[in-house]
This record gives sequence, structure tokens and C-alpha cells, in this order.
Amino acid sequence: MLFIETIKLALASLRANLLRSLLTICGIAIGVFSIIAVMTVIGAMESFIETTLTQLGSNSFQIQKYPAINMSDPRARFRNRRDITHQVAERFKQLMGEGAKVNLVIQRRNLVASYKDRRTNPAMQLLGTDENCMTAFDYTIASGRNLAPDDVALAKPVCVIGDDVRAKLFPNNEDPLGALIRVGTQTYTVIGVTVPKGSTMGQSRDAFVMVPITRWLMAYSSARRSISINVQAPDTASFAAMQDRAIGMMRLARGLAPEDPNDFEIFSNDSLIATTKKITDLIALGALGISAIALIAAGVGVMNIMLVSVTERTKEIGVRKSIGAKKVNILAQFLLEAVSLSLVGGICGILLGVILGNAIIVFLGGSVSFPWDWAFMAIAVCGLIGVGFGMYPAWKAASLDPIEALRHE
Repeated sequence: MLFIETIKLALASLRANLLRSLLTICGIAIGVFSIIAVMTVIGAMESFIETTLTQLGSNSFQIQKYPAINMSDPRARFRNRRDITHQVAERFKQLMGEGAKVNLVIQRRNLVASYKDRRTNPAMQLLGTDENCMTAFDYTIASGRNLAPDDVALAKPVCVIGDDVRAKLFPNNEDPLGALIRVGTQTYTVIGVTVPKGSTMGQSRDAFVMVPITRWLMAYSSARRSISINVQAPDTASFAAMQDRAIGMMRLARGLAPEDPNDFEIFSNDSLIATTKKITDLIALGALGISAIALIAAGVGVMNIMLVSVTERTKEIGVRKSIGAKKVNILAQFLLEAVSLSLVGGICGILLGVILGNAIIVFLGGSVSFPWDWAFMAIAVCGLIGVGFGMYPAWKAASLDPIEALRHE
């Protein structure tokens, strides 16, 4: 009962100085808000990155001119590398032999496909690829067929379309197979439609047209074009050996001398996920540092507010002591006030951070999430701030002499 009465007194004191309490709560809330908002977005982004990277087939890795993620070196350094031409890519494919599935791909973005008077959004990709594209990018044919080796060898004007393109150009269950669609100045016959894969973080995975890479190069030329190569090992056990073999075969196809460094990048799903994890960890560390500074400043604010409160309520403390309140009761009351301010600020910061973080995620097309671990950590830290920065004012209040306190004006 005594503890409950102490809590009631502490809350009553906070309500009596509402504006001061709200300002202190805001200071705590801002510090917690920044870290919770950032961690909510980072959690969703990590999930998005992992989902995006695992679009590639299992046991796959890629070879290309530029690194997939570049946060330090200037892009000009990689721009001076030789392009991976179609001749080099085909030579590499031959050198790898039948033991690996090698897929070649080159793309143009932000194009429009049309059929009769219907048009897609200007956000479509035109992919020049080969017969291994379905396996490399983990797609499945819903109707029709995939690109065949003959289609690539003869540069046939045929295409496989994604479900978004099908829905735009062939609504009301109209059969697209055999139809002639136009992309830019080129016309292609639809031979297949893929199973829809939906979108991730606002980015559609079905807005594409796949054509034979030889046909793509005829339409857009090979000048200043670099091809990406996807290699899929037969199984997990042979993945590492296949990657080492691919490096050697690529160096051979590029005509590199033994002392020359690699002039290409090779990366897998796991390596990209690990790299992005390092980047998000650095962002989280920066946000944590900013939040720590904000919370320390807010903690100093809590201490100042409580010291002012002790000074203003000196006579009240004297009256309570004179009618039997013990030192521990006064200490508990003021300490509870400080902890309450910190915890309420922490809860407000968590709610605001989750709301803003998820608003950003929903805007980008992701799914709502809640960083439970960081929320619990924020509550614990706010409690420690309340105790740490409220202890001195509470001790000062508990240590007041009742006679001197009663004489205070």
C-alpha cells in the first residue's frame, strides 16, 4: 500500500507540472524515436535485400564488369575496365562446359511495350538473354515455352513476357501466345508467359520482356555494352570449386596474363547479403550514436527538471518528513518521478518511430514490421536513464533536514 501511495504521489506531481513534464518527455522521445525509426526501416530493407538477392537460382553466382555494391572506390576506376562482350561471354560459356548452367544477360530499362492500342508503363525492362534465363532468375513458364538455343543462335524475333506485361497488353484473359508486340522499333512474337512473382518494396518483378541476346544486340548494338553472366553450380558441394573454376575460365576468356589482376567482379547471393549487412550495421551504429547523444542530453534535462522540482517542493518534503515519511519514501517518490518521465518518453518515442518507419516501408511497398528487440532495449535504457539521472535529485530531496525544509520559503 505504501508503494502504491508513493506511485500516486509521483504521478500527481508530474500532472501538477504538466508542461515541464511534457517537455522532458519530448527530449527522451526524440532520442528513442530516431533509433527505432531507423531500425524499423533497416529491418525491412534487410528483408527486402535478402528477398531480392535470392531471386537468383540456388547455388548461383554472377560475373560482371562493375561490383554489385560499391561504397568506397570511385566508379571511374571500374568504368575503365573492358566491357564483357558477347564474344567473351560465349567463349567463357564454352570453357565452362556442360557441368555448369551459364546464363548471359544484358538489359535496357524504362521502356514501353505496346500491342494494338495498349501500352505498358514506361518502367519495363527489355532483357537480352538465353535458354538458361528461367533457371538463373528462378522463373517458371506459365504458358507457352522458354527461349530455346535455336532462338539465340538464329537471333529470332521472339520473346517471353512477364505477368505485368501480359496483364497490360492482353487483359480479360486474352491469349498472348503468337501475338506480335512492339518494344521500341522492334517487333517480337510472344512465345511464353512467366508465372507472376509480385513486387518487393514497390519494385515489380514481372515488368519485363525477355528476347534472345543475339536479337537484343542486333537492335541496340554491342558498342559500350557489358554483359552480366550468371553461373549455376549443380549442387552446394561443388559451388566453391565451380566459383574458382569460373574465375580461371574468365581470366582465360579475357586474355589476362598470370600477373594481371582480375578486371571483372564475381559475387554470390551470400556475399552480397553479407556486404549489405555490413552497410546496414554501419547505418545502425551511426543512428545509435546520434540517439545516445540525444538520450544523454535528455537525461541531463531530467536531472535539471528534478533538481528544480526538489527546490520548489522543499516545504512539501519538510511537511512529509515531519509527519513520519522516511528517507526511503522521499527517495522512492522522486526516483519514481524521474523513471516515469523517462519511460513515458521512451514509449512515445517507440510508437512514433514505429509509425514513421512503417509509413516509409508501406510507401515503398514493403510489409509492416516491429523491432521488438530494439523496443525492449529502448525501454531498458530509458529506465536506466531515469534511475541514473534521477538518483542525485532524489537523494538530495531525501537528505533534506525536516526543520530546515519547514522554514524554507
